[in-house]
Amino acid sequence: MSRFVLKRIVLLLPTLAGISLLVFAMLYLVPGDPAQVMLGERANAETLAALRQEMGLDQPFHVQFGRFVAGLLRGDLGRSIRTHERVTVEVLQRFPATCELTLASMALAICGGIAAGVFAAVRRGRAIDYISMVAATAGISIPIFWLALMLIMVFSVFVPLFPVSGRLSTEVLLAPITGVYTLDALLRADARAFGNALWHLCLPALTLSTVPMAVIARMTRASLLEVLGQDYIRTAWAKGLDERAVVLRHALKNAFIPTLTVIALEFGYLLGGAIITETVFAWPGVGRWLLLAVQARDFRAVQGGVLLLATVFIVINLLADILYAWLDPRIRYDA
Repeated sequence: MSRFVLKRIVLLLPTLAGISLLVFAMLYLVPGDPAQVMLGERANAETLAALRQEMGLDQPFHVQFGRFVAGLLRGDLGRSIRTHERVTVEVLQRFPATCELTLASMALAICGGIAAGVFAAVRRGRAIDYISMVAATAGISIPIFWLALMLIMVFSVFVPLFPVSGRLSTEVLLAPITGVYTLDALLRADARAFGNALWHLCLPALTLSTVPMAVIARMTRASLLEVLGQDYIRTAWAKGLDERAVVLRHALKNAFIPTLTVIALEFGYLLGGAIITETVFAWPGVGRWLLLAVQARDFRAVQGGVLLLATVFIVINLLADILYAWLDPRIRYDA
């Protein structure tokens, strides 16, 4: 097992190097002058040239990329053109908010998706099967921005049950520890802050969970139907085991590997794809910050944010590979 994990970690390094090169090259080729953005449209040519030289923008590609990699190895992604703050600090300040939203969304998606998939597979051809699959198809098809606006209109305007934006109400004070407000409230034993953080989290998490929940439900149903037709499952039925033991103990574990693949991929997609949800709900995460950076042509902030999200995505898939090997030992022998 340790050899399998070590091999996956070694393969991780060239992937990260390739992503660093790709992110830098794409932003290097994007039209726009960061010096012009910083100084404004009325800056003269001499001032622009001096700032480009100071920022190293007048250097060839390989020199700029070398400086980028050198700073990356030191944990320094440079300073934001828009805010003049260090990109590393800004990303790490906003990453806990994105993590909290993503984890809550994935918890809803996993619980709801697996439950719907299992019920649909066990009751194949019945009403619950059709209802679950129609709901899953709708969850994949409905645009996130439209669903977010509809949820706000229904549950924040017509029936004011949930807040429209933010992570905490203004009257609730919480000294952050990790930046994940629900966890910080638990660590400080502050029930009021915990309830308020969950209250603000409900609509954004529900909005973001719809697509992965639908995908997980469809994959769970398909995998479980395939496993339920195997000989060992028929043997379990013949032994007189009850339905819960057959489905959950014998069938679901073996059907879970394809579902785990989907969960890992969707988790990575949510980290990078929460831009719309964070923007609609004014959630102060990495996605909303990246959108502002793109609009301001803040290439250093975009590089740092994209690189962080890509790294997290790769690490999540590495953990998924390790879980595959734990669920099915045959995988690490074939690798």
